[in-house]
Parts: sequence; structure tokens; C-alpha cells
Amino acid sequence: MNSQRFASVWDAIEDTPEEAENMKLRSVLMAALKNHLARTEMSQAQAAKLFGVTQPRVSDLMRGKINLFGLDALVNMATAAGLQVEMRVLDAV
Repeated sequence: MNSQRFASVWDAIEDTPEEAENMKLRSVLMAALKNHLARTEMSQAQAAKLFGVTQPRVSDLMRGKINLFGLDALVNMATAAGLQVEMRVLDAV
């Protein structure tokens, strides 16, 4: 049995560190969008109109279908929702 430990679930399941970092960023953006929609009690139809996407696309977001969303799309949705997106780049430890 392998007792290897990972800092993130993405580090454990993705094939490369690059893929893991991409998934980490996408998951943070998706969670922020889901929380924003819940907090504002916005319907999926309203969110779709605001984001410029279809309602089924918002449904995919709410259901956590992370593989259907790229970083660009999530950043665009977050910005349309009035969220401020920031990114920090740190030297690897």
C-alpha cells in the first residue's frame, strides 16, 4: 500500500503538476461562482443571461462539472457576476 501524501486531491489524481494547478484554479473559481449564485439567490436562467451562456451551461456549473469549463470561461463568468478575480504566483517550495 502506498502511503504517499498530497497537498491537494488534484495533486493526487492529475498526471502532471501543470494539470493539477489548472484544476485547483478552476475549482476555486467554480466554488466562488456557485457561492455567489446561492448568496444572491439568482436563478439559473438569470445567471445564464448575465454570463451570456445557456441555462444548461449554468446547470453544469452548479453540478460541479469541472471538466466542461476552462479557466477563461470561468474568469469571464466571475467578472460578469461582479466578482474580482486575482491571481498570485509564488516560487515553488
